[in-house]
Amino acid sequence: MIDWAAIQREALDIFVRYLQIDTTNPPGNEKPAARFLGSLIEAEGLETEYIETQPNREVLVARLRGDGSKGGLMLCNHTDVVPVEARYWDMPAFEGVVRDGRVYGRGAVDMKGCGVMQLIAFLLLKRQGLPLKRDVVFCAVPDEEAGSAWGMGWLCKHRPDVVDVEFELSEGGMGAARFAGKPARLFSVATNEKLAAGLKLTAVGTPGHGSRPHEDNSAIHLMRALLRLHEWDRGITYTPDTTAYLERLADAGLMPPASDAAAVEAQIRRSPALYAAFVNTLNVTMVNSGIKVNVIPAKSEAMLDCRLLPGQDREAWRQEVIRRVDDDRIEVEFVTRNATGAAPAADWDTELFWTINNVIKESMEDAVVVPSMTVGATDNRFLRGRGIPAYGFIPCLLSPEEAAGFHGNNEFLTVENLNMGCELMYEVVRRFCC
Repeated sequence: MIDWAAIQREALDIFVRYLQIDTTNPPGNEKPAARFLGSLIEAEGLETEYIETQPNREVLVARLRGDGSKGGLMLCNHTDVVPVEARYWDMPAFEGVVRDGRVYGRGAVDMKGCGVMQLIAFLLLKRQGLPLKRDVVFCAVPDEEAGSAWGMGWLCKHRPDVVDVEFELSEGGMGAARFAGKPARLFSVATNEKLAAGLKLTAVGTPGHGSRPHEDNSAIHLMRALLRLHEWDRGITYTPDTTAYLERLADAGLMPPASDAAAVEAQIRRSPALYAAFVNTLNVTMVNSGIKVNVIPAKSEAMLDCRLLPGQDREAWRQEVIRRVDDDRIEVEFVTRNATGAAPAADWDTELFWTINNVIKESMEDAVVVPSMTVGATDNRFLRGRGIPAYGFIPCLLSPEEAAGFHGNNEFLTVENLNMGCELMYEVVRRFCC
C-alpha cells in the first residue's frame, strides 16, 4: 500500500523547490534543474546520466529496467520556462509561493508540475519493487520553449539510443474542469499538433522629418497590412483529428451533434482555445519601428506567431498572407527558414491510450477522454517523426484560470491538481508497464 498523504507532502516539497530554480529561456541555464531532479533519483540508488548540449544546459536521463517483453515508455518533460514580466505578477515568480491551496510560479503548469508527477511515478515504481515488462525512461530536457534545438531536437540527432522507446508521454493534452462554460471532467490526450510557421513582415518607406506631412511612412504601410491580417476571417477547417474529437464530445453531450453544423461552428468560435484547433492562427506579437521621435521611419517590422493545421504547407501559407496583405511594399518571410516540418499524427487506438482511458474512467465515472490536437508546439513532434506514439497528457483537471497560466501571469497549479496528477500518472504508468 502507498501512503498517499506522505507522497503528496513529498511531491509538494519537490514542486516548490523545483519552481525556485530559475530556468528562464533564453538563456535557459537548465543544468541546476537537471541536477536537482537527478539528485532525487540518485537518492533512490538509481544511476542517472547528464548529457550536456550547451554550457550549463543538460538533459537528465534515468532508467528503470523491465524484462524486455515489451517496448519502453519514456516520461518526458522540459525543464525550461518562458520569461516573466515581473511587474504584472502579484507575487514573485520564482519562489514557489503556496497560498490558498495554489502553488504559484513560472512553470507551474508549463511544465514543472507535470514533471513532478512523472518523477513521483518513476520513484514509486522503484520503491514498490514492481516487476516491469517495459523499461521506464525518465527524461528531463532543456530548450523546449525556444524550439528544442538544444533539447529534444539535439537528443534525437546525437543520442538516438535515449529515445529508442515504444511510447512516450509528455505535455500537450490536459484535463479541463469546464468546457463551453459548463462543468466537465474532460481529459484530452494529444496525438497531433499544429505546425509553427512564424512570419516577419517588413515595410520600407522614405524617411523624412517628422514635422512635415508624409505619405510614404513605413509604419503606416505596416499597420495597414497588420489590420488586413487581423480582420481576415479564414473560416473553419475540419481535420480527421478534430472531427473525431467533436464526435466524442457530442456523444458526451458537450457539443451539438455534427448534423447541426451552424451550432457546432458557433460553439467553436465562442472559445479561442477551441477555435485554434480549427483554423490557421495568426497573431501579431512584436512590432519595431523608428529611431527617433522626429524622424519618419524608413523601415518597420512586425513578427507574427502563426500555427498551421496538420497537412498545411508552410510556403502555401506564406503566399496566402502575401495575397491578403496585397502590398508590394511589404516583404513577408519566415522567422525560421529551416523550421522542423510537420510530424505525422500518432495513432490513438493503442494500449497506452486505452490504459489512460480506463484509469481515468475508473477514477471518475463521468469523465470523458478524447484524442486531441495540441495548438502549440511540443517535444512530441520529434518522437512522432520517428514513428513513436507520443502523447500529450497532464492528468489533472485544470480550471480556466490555471489553463490561462500557460505563458501567462500569476501561473499556478492547485495542490489538489498536483495530488490528482501524481496518483493518476502513477497508476497509468504502473498498469501500462507491469
